[in-house]
Amino acid sequence: MADEPLELGEVSASDWHAHTDKMAEVGFLAIAKRLPSLVVQAMRMAWEASPRDTVATVALNLLGGVFTAFGLLATTGVLGALFQEGPTPDRVMAAVPSLIMVATAAGLRTAMQAGAGWAQARLDPQVTRQTEERLYDLTSRVALVAFDDPEFHDALQRARLRGVAMADSVVSSAINVVTAAVGIAAVAGVLSVLHPVLLPLLLLAVLPDAWAAVRSAKMRYTTLYSLIPAVRRKWIIAELLADREPAAEVRSFTMRGFLLRMYDAVARAEQQVMLSLAKRQMWARLVGEALGGLGSGLVYLALGILLAIAAIPLAVAGTAVLAIRTGQVSLSNLMFATNHLYEEGLYFTDFLEFCADAEHRLPGPRPAAAPSSFQRISVSDATFTYPGADEPALRGVSIEIKQGEVIAFVGENGSGKTTLAKILSGLYEPDSGAVLWDDLDLRDVDPEELRLRTAVIAQDHTRWPLTARYNITMGTDKGEPALHAAASVAGADEVIAELPHGYRTLLDRRFKDGHELSGGQWQRIAVARGFHRDAALLICDEPTAALDARAEHALFERIRGHSDGRTVLLITHRLASVRYADRIYVLDHGKVIEHGDHAALMSLNGLYADLYTLQASAYR
Repeated sequence: MADEPLELGEVSASDWHAHTDKMAEVGFLAIAKRLPSLVVQAMRMAWEASPRDTVATVALNLLGGVFTAFGLLATTGVLGALFQEGPTPDRVMAAVPSLIMVATAAGLRTAMQAGAGWAQARLDPQVTRQTEERLYDLTSRVALVAFDDPEFHDALQRARLRGVAMADSVVSSAINVVTAAVGIAAVAGVLSVLHPVLLPLLLLAVLPDAWAAVRSAKMRYTTLYSLIPAVRRKWIIAELLADREPAAEVRSFTMRGFLLRMYDAVARAEQQVMLSLAKRQMWARLVGEALGGLGSGLVYLALGILLAIAAIPLAVAGTAVLAIRTGQVSLSNLMFATNHLYEEGLYFTDFLEFCADAEHRLPGPRPAAAPSSFQRISVSDATFTYPGADEPALRGVSIEIKQGEVIAFVGENGSGKTTLAKILSGLYEPDSGAVLWDDLDLRDVDPEELRLRTAVIAQDHTRWPLTARYNITMGTDKGEPALHAAASVAGADEVIAELPHGYRTLLDRRFKDGHELSGGQWQRIAVARGFHRDAALLICDEPTAALDARAEHALFERIRGHSDGRTVLLITHRLASVRYADRIYVLDHGKVIEHGDHAALMSLNGLYADLYTLQASAYR
């Protein structure tokens, strides 16, 4: 089987490379046109993160450019003194004042650059922190239904994967662009002061290098874009070889050799492409350097002619050579920073656009305060459709829940039970219809306040990488008695007792001293989490899905005991557990088709009776 051809398949580009195609298509002029707006965006972000460090970075870079120009002009005095007639000691002494000025300018320029580097190093982590906090503040506040919108989710992935990561890089690149531009401006100013005709010579010297840099960068972008599927395939295979989850099956099915062979095939193909790129980039550099050499030769020829006709003195010509060399370095830095700023700016724009969209999705101010309790919850003619769905998940649903009742939602998968529960808990808002706590419409209540009055025990509960205590208290610690009471009611106290550090045990094996729980143990922790909330409405959505029969029976007994005087909404497929509910609502394709207690529903001989009889027959 070792020689069997491998089926590698097609892998699409990931969000990490969402804009690489744009970089492969655009030219330098298109980049240059967008440059000012990117610099402005980056500087605005830097200013919001730290005005002081932003001002220091820009000001010190500008001063560095000023001292660069001053040093070049002072060099003219040094060369003029050294090239004049007379004994050498006299010429050296005459050059000393200008040498002191050159040394002072060099020292000050170095100090300015060091200060600018320090200020920029301080600025980067502040920009990163501010960007991350802005993103996660918005993602944690948008309505839950936004995460069911594919467009929102895709935009979030782009903003999260590279948009946030690019924020500090965009600021750094923008500052580097400004710094390089200041350097070129300083050189251009010096040359224009020395002699107007020297300025065109600067362009003649630097344009070939600019062409070579742009050409090489474009080659790299187009090549990397073509390699994206292969690189992503390598990532996928590498995860199979190195991650924890597939490790057991890799060994059980002796997949190591096969995966390594597949990895090698992709890696060799990528290697060949990169070797070809290196060869093409080498030729581009050779052509650029040849043209650059030709340009430098023309510059020296032009300087020789100017010297021959006495248009400029020798000292000015020497200073012009130094200035042009300095300009070439600044141009190289400018080209590098510009390309990076444009590419990073595309992803940074994703972040800005996502934030603008998320801000529009935030719930507006709500005038009413959330009630501490209720006598009756009613849902009237509620309809709800998930973003992008063709059919509504709920169709004109009306139900009633009285304080202290145990209510059950039953129905087959996709009937709308969980969606209706999320509407009751304030996680979703219906497209039409109303949800009332007594006479208060929940559309007028701050969703965050409402969620403090409800508790949800979900089947797909989160396994938080926190201590056992925080997995129960969820940041709302009410003291040891409340913690122990909730754990005892849920049976989680038995789980905690087996942990090496009790409630202080970290429930994630990826961390030092972390501990992993079984599915059933996690289910008990999640139940304790809901009981600890001690809310006006407790919603139990398949709370026993991961429990064995004995633990399931014990949990339902505890829920019945805990519900004394409390309002409980129970969602389950195990109908034997709901027969004692005060009222049962049967949903089918988003509609309530039956409701009543167990005896009434069985006498209807409808869907509930069918489902109950079907389950009961399995135990006969």
